[in-house]
Amino acid sequence: MKKVSIGYIFNEICPKTEDKLFIELAKKKGINLILINTNKYLTEEDMEEDVKKCDLFFNNSTEDISMEFVKTLEELGDRVIEPSNKFYYFEDKWMFFLKCFKHKIPTLNTILLSENIPVAKKELISFGHWPVILKRIQGNNGEYVAMAKNTTEAEKIMKKFWKKGSERLSIIAQEFANSLSYRVTIVGGKIVQTAIRPGKGWKKTGNHSNHIGKFKIDKELEKIIKKTIKVFGISVCGIDFLKKDGKWLVLEINAQPGLDFFIHDRKRLVGEILDFLKKEARN
Repeated sequence: MKKVSIGYIFNEICPKTEDKLFIELAKKKGINLILINTNKYLTEEDMEEDVKKCDLFFNNSTEDISMEFVKTLEELGDRVIEPSNKFYYFEDKWMFFLKCFKHKIPTLNTILLSENIPVAKKELISFGHWPVILKRIQGNNGEYVAMAKNTTEAEKIMKKFWKKGSERLSIIAQEFANSLSYRVTIVGGKIVQTAIRPGKGWKKTGNHSNHIGKFKIDKELEKIIKKTIKVFGISVCGIDFLKKDGKWLVLEINAQPGLDFFIHDRKRLVGEILDFLKKEARN
């Protein structure tokens, strides 16, 4: 049987630990892993020869340039996991909330704030959830996320976000849930890992978290996970959950999930992803 060829999209000067694991395990599993380094190519013509060899592509980079590569590949008729259209709801926190709300997936109460600060302050008073979490609609690793205890603090945070960012992006307000963060990693619709992240202070995700152990999936959470995967149509991801008043709430979905919560388990997860990609490439 012909070897499966998978294009592995990453963005590093040279392969790092996780990239090397993909290379090592791909060889053992009889997969021809073709490295597509977004630092290397300048034009479509530069990458055309490598692209022609691939049956399927896997994007393992969170850099913006990698998404442009994905869109380019899709325009050329190639298949990528995950497709660029899936990121519409992950990159925009307001759209993510609306999608959850529409499909009755439990999540935090959220409002989109006016860019007019006096109006936004009135909206926050009407919202009535104090303290409130303010987030820019786009941002990674807990950046552009802050807590406000009153409208005066909220005004300062909004101005700070707009001053710090290169764009004056919209801001959402979310209710605060004093909860641990629960990560569930999914590969091919299957739960492959759980992790509890206690964090320091009130931030439980992004670069503010620590990892202490695993947890068991109860029936309620399993039902929410299956529905979330179906609604968002994603194959490889990390879903973050919080708990409030004993109920599970979806916080966010990460399309390039971290595989290093438990270093000893990283190799197994890479193997799960490669097995899934191999199967998909043959479908």
